[in-house]
Amino acid sequence: MRRRLSATLVLTYLCADLAGASALEFVHATIYTEPGRPPIRDGTILIRGNRIVTVGMTKDVATRQFRQPLAVYDGTGLTITAGFWNSHVHLLPPPLLHAEKHASAVLNEQMQTMFNRWGFTTVFDIASPLSNTNLLRRKIAAGALIGPRILTTGEPFFAEVPVYVQRFLAENHIVMPVTSSASEARSRVDGQVRSGADAIKIFAGSIEANGIVLLPLDVAKAVVAEAHHNHRLVFSHPSSIKGVELSLDSGVDILAHVSTFEGRWSPSLLRRMVASHLSLIPTLTLFDVEAAKDHASAGDTRQLLELAVGQLRSFRAAGGEVLFGTDIGYTDHYDTAEEFSLMKEAGMSFPEILASLTTVPAQRFGYGERSGRIAVGKEADLTVLKADPAGDITALARVIYTVRAGRIIFADSSRRWQK
Repeated sequence: MRRRLSATLVLTYLCADLAGASALEFVHATIYTEPGRPPIRDGTILIRGNRIVTVGMTKDVATRQFRQPLAVYDGTGLTITAGFWNSHVHLLPPPLLHAEKHASAVLNEQMQTMFNRWGFTTVFDIASPLSNTNLLRRKIAAGALIGPRILTTGEPFFAEVPVYVQRFLAENHIVMPVTSSASEARSRVDGQVRSGADAIKIFAGSIEANGIVLLPLDVAKAVVAEAHHNHRLVFSHPSSIKGVELSLDSGVDILAHVSTFEGRWSPSLLRRMVASHLSLIPTLTLFDVEAAKDHASAGDTRQLLELAVGQLRSFRAAGGEVLFGTDIGYTDHYDTAEEFSLMKEAGMSFPEILASLTTVPAQRFGYGERSGRIAVGKEADLTVLKADPAGDITALARVIYTVRAGRIIFADSSRRWQK
């Protein structure tokens, strides 16, 4: 039967449908099982529980003997990839903060708006109150909240709270401490790991009213050493070239942004970054958003974007590893189309961009054995697109279904769908 429903009703209907079915199938779709491999045309994916049990050409997949309840969705004209990762988010929008005070409907609407709607099945929160993030994770695990898998660093480590968040933290009654000594740094890392942090974040450079304040090198080294002792990766917010250098000197693993202070990255700095296996989350759209907030001219905005895009281009050309991330939660620019376009402008191909969304973060964060690819036995995390992004990279932003652990967590109500 065919019907047209609101987004909320479609999601409610589909989730209820799946609750009664123990298997889910997409048929007649274009399927990219992993970046760099030719897609399966007219393909089928069969999911049982939270795992993929079959993937192949539709003509070769027989489900008539499948005795369990089966929900089947027509993928004609659609493209399916492994579920997207966003490696740079914040759980800071007011509807998510102090989650204990909000109704489930409020929390669910924000999850849909920020994450599910854009195909994200895993997100890495890199600076939010850890206790609140843990509460959101518990709600998702209990089924009270529909959202992605959330990994987190908890509260960051900085010498001074960045000037651009001070007012926000005060208005929302959030305390994020500064770290002034190596011993304090080690103690805080251990405490956050015990409380559930999946990684740690430092602000190598904090933007303040009078310039950029660097985290003392001994503190940065103590954070990284203790995090690595606890088998945790470390993210760094660099702000400037000096911040990148401090990140390298202290041994961090991931840069949370390109740096637009102090100019372009030199060939020697790029060689050092790549040799250190330092991954990069470009967050290129952020610089457009910040320029708009500062009422920059069109010319100044373009110059800033060319610097940011140029740094990604040079990092990629040097052989650096790129992770997709948008800094949403700090910004409210949730639409991912511009980020994909800017990454392409930096010279990244569709397979490279898809890798930054899937295989690269899954491997970098220790989930490569179960996530990031479409294959038998892998977690059933899928992003279903309205068109093939091989021809138009912005198709990666046009999501019609998001499937997390075998459950549809987003469905676009604008499509006429058939079961």
